[in-house]
Amino acid sequence: MTEYNPRDLVDLVIRPIVTEKATMLMEKNQYTFDVKPKATKPEIKAAIEYIFNVKVKSVNTIIPPRKKKRMGRFTGFKPRYKKAVVTLSPDDSLQSIFFPDV
Repeated sequence: MTEYNPRDLVDLVIRPIVTEKATMLMEKNQYTFDVKPKATKPEIKAAIEYIFNVKVKSVNTIIPPRKKKRMGRFTGFKPRYKKAVVTLSPDDSLQSIFFPDV
């Protein structure tokens, strides 16, 4: 396995995504994160394992199409982003991190 610099791994994961769909995926032990667009699947796997100290089973990534944005008469696009759906091994969980009171 390739060795990654821990300083670079921490910067790959921007934030967790907590939406209705992402919450339903948590029941299947899948967690959704907003990651840098240039991040690869092995880098995302290494970053999640390093940050949360869990074992990652698989990583699926999605780059949704850009949406148009208008500001008065000017049109542009929203910035690009990448979502990563991370499946953890059955004996690991991030429930205590996302919901500390439960």
